[in-house]
Order: sequence, then C-alpha cells, then structure tokens
Amino acid sequence: MQVTDLGEYGDGLCTDPHTVYARLRERGPVHRVRWPLPDQYHETWLVVGYEEGRAALADPRLVKDTEKIGFRFLDEELIGKHLLLADPPQHTRLRSLITRAFTARRVAGLEPRIQEITDRLLDEMLPRGRADLVDALAYPLPITVISELLGVPELDRARFRKLSNEVVASSHPGSEHDAFVALADYLAELIEDKRCAGPSGDLLSDLIRTTAEDGDRLSAGELRGMAFVLLIAGHETTVNLIGNGVLALLTHPGQLAALRADMSLLDGAVEETLRWEGPVENATYRYAAEPLEIAGTAIDRGDPVMISLAGADRDADRYPEPDRFDIRRDHRGHLAFGHGIHYCLGAPLARLEGRIALRTLLERAPGLALDGPHGEWLPGTLMRGVRSLPVRW
Repeated sequence: MQVTDLGEYGDGLCTDPHTVYARLRERGPVHRVRWPLPDQYHETWLVVGYEEGRAALADPRLVKDTEKIGFRFLDEELIGKHLLLADPPQHTRLRSLITRAFTARRVAGLEPRIQEITDRLLDEMLPRGRADLVDALAYPLPITVISELLGVPELDRARFRKLSNEVVASSHPGSEHDAFVALADYLAELIEDKRCAGPSGDLLSDLIRTTAEDGDRLSAGELRGMAFVLLIAGHETTVNLIGNGVLALLTHPGQLAALRADMSLLDGAVEETLRWEGPVENATYRYAAEPLEIAGTAIDRGDPVMISLAGADRDADRYPEPDRFDIRRDHRGHLAFGHGIHYCLGAPLARLEGRIALRTLLERAPGLALDGPHGEWLPGTLMRGVRSLPVRW
C-alpha cells in the first residue's frame, strides 16, 4: 500500500493546502496519507474528490461513534456525547431535541441584533483608519452572537476564545488536552448555574428544559456536549468565513468592484467564499464500521477516513476552473458545511452573520484595502483561516 507522507510538503500544507490536494487529485480521489503532527505521524485515508467526498459524507458505513470500533475520543470522555460523535438512532435523537430549541425562526429573529452588533463594532473600528479585521470584527461579532444566544456571560468570552483556539488549532502538544479539561469544567458550571437560576430565555436554558413528546431530555453529559459543539462551531467557522471572505474580495479587485456595483451578488459572494476558501478545511474523522470501497479503494474495518471539504470543493470535475474566485459562478452543491445527516446545524446562522458583516463593512468602508500581509494560517488540518488581517480604509 502506497502511503503519501504529507510532511514532504512542509509549510505548504498549511499555507497552500489546495495545491497539495490538487496534486493528490491528479493521482486519484482517495489516498492513504501520513499527517505530520507535532508529536507523531498519523495515517489515515484522505478523500479529495468531489463526488467521492459527497458520497462518503452520507455513507452510513462510515461512522462517527468510535465506541463502535473500540475507543473513545478525548472530548467525549471529558465533555460528553455530542452530534459530531454520534450515529443514528442516537444522532437522530440528539438533533431532534436541539432543533426543538434552535429553530429557523429563532435564527431569523437574530438579524436585527446581528446588525446592531456589527454597526457597534464598525463604529469603534472605522474612526481609527486601520485595524486587524479579525480582532475588530470577524472574531467579536460571532462570539458575541453565539454567547448571547447561549447565555454565556460577557466576562467569560475572552477566556473562552483562548480555550476554543486551542481545541481547534492547538499551539503546542498537550494544550488541546488542557483546553478540553478547562472547557468541560466551565460548561458544567455554566449549565448548573442556569439550572438553578431557572428559565431565562437563552438557548442553553431552553435546552436544559427541552422535552420530547415521550418525556426524553438531554442528560448532563449531552448538555455539555451540545453546548460545546454550539459554542465552538457557532463562532470558529463564522470568524473564518468573514475573514476569508474579506481577504478573497480584497485580493480579487474585479470581484470586489462587481459586488460593490451590485449588492444582489452578496449571496453569491458568501457562497463562493465557502466553496473557494471555506472555514473548515477537512471534515472530522469518520471510521469504517465494516470493510468497504471508496472509488475502488479498499478500506478496512476501523480505518479512519477524512473527507477533504477544501479538496472536494476545488475539484475541476465539479467546478470548472476551480481555483478561480468568481462570485457569479454556479456554486450549488458545495460541501463547506458538509452533507448528509451531519450537515452543519449552524449553517443558516453563519450565512446570516457573513452576509450582514460583508455588506455592512463594504457599505461603510468604501476605501477598504489590505494594509500589509495577513497573519499566518491556522495550524492543523481542521480550520482554514488567518490569525490576523490588517486592513485600512
């Protein structure tokens, strides 16, 4: 079996993974690869083709519940079972309980508040003439929205940002474990405080009291897991969606000019950002519950499989000239939010925040431009975004 050592690409794996995935796609849609990690080399199957990735995301033989193959993840042991670690019927039950509280109407009702927060952040940013867009807008907007939605106290948000960053893109060996421990303790305390305080109208308080027709409710561990997924996924992806969107537009002046001239192209700009430089580079691991084949490649029971969302969304067989950023292209079917039963629950909220942030920023800062090179790309293979984005106007 040929194993591709991705460490051979050096820093290019982080700075330009699209070139790496394109080279792999030239040889086929599925590869056995060795990831270079800080303290070890980890082998997995990597799917980089669009059709193969879309099918794999919805294949019930590729499971998320690792207990089915004999082990448990750190976050499940410390945080609790959540949607990203569950399969039907457990996943169906968990998703059903959360959608009772996290409804489309609730998300739509957040639009005035999202606009208000965006305007306040820009009121603070614009008089300065230049800023790091990540610190000034892309981060504080979604963390404020998801914190208010869940009922996280304002004083806790700076601490949560630090822990969240270590969970999704650890800075050094061991930091991920410490962040999980701290998050587990914090979420347990937050949930207990809300349980004692009684109904308060926020989503987490509602989840504590959500009951199905048969009386089913989320357990303490499931509540921690649900809060963890909502907090992490509810802001990390949107930070990168906003940052990547602004970076893409500022480095493609023709596309930026087209959008400024016709704001009806805004939805297309958001969707093309998701396809071209989505906030999640690779989906979280799945595991073969039984021997199977993907595009003729034999996968053994228990083997880890990673589906590259970034790789699939730049597959020329699905999107002609895939490396071209084009806000008018037919972007339908992109996999930035996944596919199948694990399709991102927070996608509507991320899209809403992305649209409001981009539109308001472009309207209020007509001279917006880059103010030097952007910061380094986030480490690891999960999230895709820059640590800083200097801009001026």
